[in-house]
Amino acid sequence: MAESILDGGPILLLDGKGRVTIPTRSREALKAMCEDRLTITKSLRRCLTVFPRPVWEAFQAKILAWPMDNDDWRRIFLASASHVEIDSASRVLVAPELREWAGIERDVYLFGMGKRFELWDKARYDAHEAGVMAARAPEELRNMVM
Repeated sequence: MAESILDGGPILLLDGKGRVTIPTRSREALKAMCEDRLTITKSLRRCLTVFPRPVWEAFQAKILAWPMDNDDWRRIFLASASHVEIDSASRVLVAPELREWAGIERDVYLFGMGKRFELWDKARYDAHEAGVMAARAPEELRNMVM
């Protein structure tokens, strides 16, 4: 499986039907990895996580193995999961309830995060990034030569 499925985060547009186009550079990797089958669910950071189906299945198996006292967290991920396919025009439909929860309206970022994506509303991500940049960088980052 590929180490990373997307390098950058261009601004993408959600169309009037709630679909976002998967960038060309990720499309072929996804086709090979998951035959165009994805799962979209809520994330801890008030964005959406987009999993290639095999990665989702591994994630789902892990959270199903959690102790029962984690049912509330398990429910957040499993109950909100939307199984979708990339259509012939390279688009993915994002369910209305997920768009509403993540505050996604029109301009979005799709970030590759290793074996998964994050889908963010542009304004929400810009505010999140400003907060991250204002905080002290982690030691691991401060010790890197850039």
